Amino acid sequence: MKTAAPPLPGWLAVVRQRLFATWLDTVVSLLCLYVVWRISVPLVDWLLIEANWKGASREDCTSRGACWVFIRARFAQFMYGQYPVPERWRVDLLGLLAVFAGAILSWRGLPRRKELTIAVATILPPLGIWLLYGGLGLKIVETREWGGLMLTLFLAIYAGLIAVPLGILLALGRRSRLPLIRFASIVFIEFWRGVPIITVIFLASLLLPLIMPTGFNVDRLARAVIGLAFVIAAYMAEAVRGGLQAVPDGQTEAAQALGLGYWRIMRLIVLPQALRISLPAMTNEFIALFKNTTLVLIVSIFDLLGIAQAALADPAWVGMNMEAYVFAGAIYWFACFGLSQWSRSREKRLQAAHGR
Repeated sequence: MKTAAPPLPGWLAVVRQRLFATWLDTVVSLLCLYVVWRISVPLVDWLLIEANWKGASREDCTSRGACWVFIRARFAQFMYGQYPVPERWRVDLLGLLAVFAGAILSWRGLPRRKELTIAVATILPPLGIWLLYGGLGLKIVETREWGGLMLTLFLAIYAGLIAVPLGILLALGRRSRLPLIRFASIVFIEFWRGVPIITVIFLASLLLPLIMPTGFNVDRLARAVIGLAFVIAAYMAEAVRGGLQAVPDGQTEAAQALGLGYWRIMRLIVLPQALRISLPAMTNEFIALFKNTTLVLIVSIFDLLGIAQAALADPAWVGMNMEAYVFAGAIYWFACFGLSQWSRSREKRLQAAHGR
């Protein structure tokens, strides 16, 4: 009499069930593993094992692997651009304040958390502009000297701060019962969604100074932020509108029967549910905004990718294209992946809070 085989450990049982349940699953899994092996082994060899890590010039890159000496030599420029070295403490201070504020506000047991979030969202953005630009006791650093990762983050965060509330207002306006507000919202959304972002940035930098009053100048970086914000706000509006349509009309009618006004209904009942539903789509738009900041290079604003391309023009480092683009791409990937994971965790927490 044959005895039954002992059960596999938990993780082995899961692997067998998902990857080797049938002969077809086994063939496909083995083929995928072979492809991954063929790609990953030479990639890891180039990135890590045969890479050059120490040195100060191109002559120190002697092996056939990646020349990370180039990244070490240009690291400060990748982070700060041409920002003056004695003033870079201001960028570091702003980064520390942002990280500290995010860590504190992520604590769910924080007393008066809502009020503190509003206070941080009100105080930190103007404080950041003052620290980076200067004035009122600080040396002024013109925006043409900004660059690198700090500029990429500035563009994404400040354009997002404009795009999110504007997108919510446009979504509400598109569902408004007032024809003029609804028409204006539709025109704004359809216009900015229909124009390529690179065209918006280019025209904002060239045409905006022509239509402004004489003597009134808008900074080139501010024009790029406004152009990016308007385009992303149009996409945000459609994401929020989808969330608004998913909220049952019966809740609004019940609130109206209780005597609540329009804005109280939106603020207390409809918008919290709509934003929870729209969170994945809104996160996707913010990720797109973060990556689209690279388009500002067309108007000579050197963000992270722009600095990488400018560094490649140095005769001392010609041919370091792979290292520059891998380094910049890794930063973009980790940032976007972090946003995606934050969105997923936030979505699960909100679903658990609402009993779903």
